[in-house]
Amino acid sequence: MGQGHAGPQRTRNISTEQLSHELASRFAKRCFTPIELYSFQDVFRSLADVQSNVHYWSEDTLCRYLEIPDALQVGPVLYRSATYLGAFPFPSLAPSILSFEALLKVVVIMTERYNRVLKKGNADRVRLLFRSLAVFDNAMSDEVKDTEQLKEVSPEGEEIDVKDVTHGMQSFAIDDPTNDDDEDEDDDELALAALESLDAIEVFKHGEKSNLHQAQIPADNFRQLLMLLLVVAALQPQESLAAYAHRFKDDQLSRLRTTADNILWAFGVEKHAGVLYHDYNIIVSNSLPYLFDGLNPLFEHFLFSKNVDFSKSTSSENPAPSLAKSAQVISEPLLLREGDILDSNILSQLSFFIKGSNLFRRLRPLYIGSDAGFSLGSFETKVLKWRAPTILLVAGTRLPSTPSNSRERAFADTIPSHRYPGDGGKGNQKDDRVIFGAYIPTPWKITSKDPFGDPSTLLFQLSPIHEVFRASEVNQNYVSLLKSPSLPHSGIAIGSPIPSSTKTSNANPPPLDLGPVSLTLNDSLEFGVFTHDIGGGGSFHASQTRKFSFQERFGIDALEVWGCGGDEEAKRQREAWAFEEREARLRRQVNLGKDIEADRALLEMAGLVGQHRSGGSI
Repeated sequence: MGQGHAGPQRTRNISTEQLSHELASRFAKRCFTPIELYSFQDVFRSLADVQSNVHYWSEDTLCRYLEIPDALQVGPVLYRSATYLGAFPFPSLAPSILSFEALLKVVVIMTERYNRVLKKGNADRVRLLFRSLAVFDNAMSDEVKDTEQLKEVSPEGEEIDVKDVTHGMQSFAIDDPTNDDDEDEDDDELALAALESLDAIEVFKHGEKSNLHQAQIPADNFRQLLMLLLVVAALQPQESLAAYAHRFKDDQLSRLRTTADNILWAFGVEKHAGVLYHDYNIIVSNSLPYLFDGLNPLFEHFLFSKNVDFSKSTSSENPAPSLAKSAQVISEPLLLREGDILDSNILSQLSFFIKGSNLFRRLRPLYIGSDAGFSLGSFETKVLKWRAPTILLVAGTRLPSTPSNSRERAFADTIPSHRYPGDGGKGNQKDDRVIFGAYIPTPWKITSKDPFGDPSTLLFQLSPIHEVFRASEVNQNYVSLLKSPSLPHSGIAIGSPIPSSTKTSNANPPPLDLGPVSLTLNDSLEFGVFTHDIGGGGSFHASQTRKFSFQERFGIDALEVWGCGGDEEAKRQREAWAFEEREARLRRQVNLGKDIEADRALLEMAGLVGQHRSGGSI
């Protein structure tokens, strides 16, 4: 029996400051190589302020070192987050002074290196970041109590003016002990894993719990952070943020803010003063799984001191990074060229749900409507034969509820008479511009019977509200390129079934068969319609936040297809088209006699048609 009480009793006799120090020591030993730790120490000591013999980093120091641009106004948000993470795994100690140990924990968490120590906290950084950014509902908090709590957790014997060191920071009332019934949602798995690794799990049971239900991230704060995340999405560990200075100019900054607003409005900020955890958890996990990936290289800057010569590293297990190779990669543009839709901001937005390694410096323009012409023939010529994934983007302007001309009326007649209540929301935009798209992992083909695509196909909206609609397996009508006179409708269908063939001409073809969640572009690539029916049962899952049916009808302003791949994929596409052209030329040079069947037999013997080759037009 005595042994049964020894563990918990020993844990309670260890102070949170001692446990925090022990965790920082473990992080230092197991999360960094010796040269990385030396670099971190050099960076910290060379820039640290000193007060009462305590070395720490101020907000200005942190922002200057990371080169956070003033134009984004995100410095206070980032610093406040750091002072919370520096107290990990004890939220009651937040906001912490960014001492050596506190900043070390910030870097470990931001770069996700904690996985080397905390095996059970693998996917919990997203929740921890919410806590570091959130504030308690002021109407339900007691500021006096918060101030008293801050004084109580200050380390004894440390004669520091806390008001000076933490100037401008709000106390973290989100982490006041709570008696909420839903304890499972509030439990911080990452903190639990840290305390378990220290044999200090009892500490968590005695008050180290936090309250998520009445917390929210202020909308302006989150917008500023989103703007930063859009900029650092493509950042390399040794790359300076100054390389992206052009994105902070007036016009570019306005476009960056618009993209951030499109993402922000996905979190329902029009209904609340900020971002609630329930919405945050759903949206990030489904539509923004790689949202915070750019923080990893940003905070890895701490591990590359300018005073350390990495070329002298002789460790075979941890070879020094090749500075020349890094500089070579960075010199390449993120995009070979910008399109009418795709620019650096949209590219970063895409990287929040498609891995950046498949996008940055990997996209090639296959079809740009304004260059190639808005026709299925041009589309087919540019897109087919690309043997790697592609991204389709379409931008347009919402159509009025009542058609304004004959072309709009003709398009409206092809849509089922069932009318949805309205559109999907205007977000923070004043105009009627919409942007939709799809990630298509398989090659395009003319569709006759079976659609193409697979369960990794994505349908998404980028503007005015960001959301990703993931594939379901209820049916597999993922993507169809319809171009046949026997079909009642031609065009591009994503999420809709292939229409049945008609043997006779019909002056009044049946309306489009639109899938519950689908995107359809008409045969002239002039109009499009996005349908969202919460009834479900389609090829893509319905929205998890917009719990209503809606339909977006729009005139197409721009249409693009981008190939995910490099020079090798482009070479293969050119070779495939060259082969097709040679085959077509050979067939055109053959003059057939009256006996068509005999001539075809001769062509088959010569290997020009048949034998899995396309017969084409003869």
